[in-house]
Amino acid sequence: MQFYRRLNTFKAISFDLDDTLYNNKPIMIAIEKKMVSYFDDLLNTGVTEKTVFNRRYWAQYRDAAIKKSPDITHDVVALRYESYRLGLLDRNFDDTTAQQQAKAALDYFIELRSDFSVPQASIDLLATLSQHYPLVSISNGNVDTKALGIDQYFIHIYHAGYQPEEFIQQHQQQGELLKQKPETDMFDRVCQQLNILPSELLHVGDCGLADIHGALEAGCQTVWLPHYGVGKALKQLPHIELNDVCELTRLLNY
Repeated sequence: MQFYRRLNTFKAISFDLDDTLYNNKPIMIAIEKKMVSYFDDLLNTGVTEKTVFNRRYWAQYRDAAIKKSPDITHDVVALRYESYRLGLLDRNFDDTTAQQQAKAALDYFIELRSDFSVPQASIDLLATLSQHYPLVSISNGNVDTKALGIDQYFIHIYHAGYQPEEFIQQHQQQGELLKQKPETDMFDRVCQQLNILPSELLHVGDCGLADIHGALEAGCQTVWLPHYGVGKALKQLPHIELNDVCELTRLLNY
């Protein structure tokens, strides 16, 4: 544990999820392979010259979706759905079928997305900290904390995007948008709902940009956890740097 700034009293702790409480990279690599196989079965049957339906293939449709609706970048679920839908339309599916197949592919992805085990050490940490502080999760992603068995430790669970996901249900941008970190929307929401000052929230995350810069811009205190080596480099110094998330228990006296 290394201190860079003076740590003041805090009343709640927020957690990033991916690459903070668990290593997300191998999970996503495995999912990518399964999604390639899924679309291979769906779209390459009876085709002589087969296409590899990997991230590079879908990138063109992701870009098209963002060009059409720039705010969709803040909702990874809606963006994935729309990328699939546009790609299926481009392969001569009618609109209704494209919507149905895009939703089915999205459902399969979401099922895979939360099909792993959180390290027991992280679970034990959440169980301990939740006895002392209100805990919340703040994620740019779409992992299902209930499926992971950790939702009971958080009093609020925030995901960037439209609240609720009416974009997928109605194929149009409606509902309230919480922008992805480093935008301060989710940090602001946490403090409002907990009725605390931003400086009374301690945010824990792996990304120097999304988590540390975003939380500092919102006026929060920060803990940087770069041990999986995935998040972007620091733009500003955090209050604390940890080698392991379990070191947080040393802060229980604050």
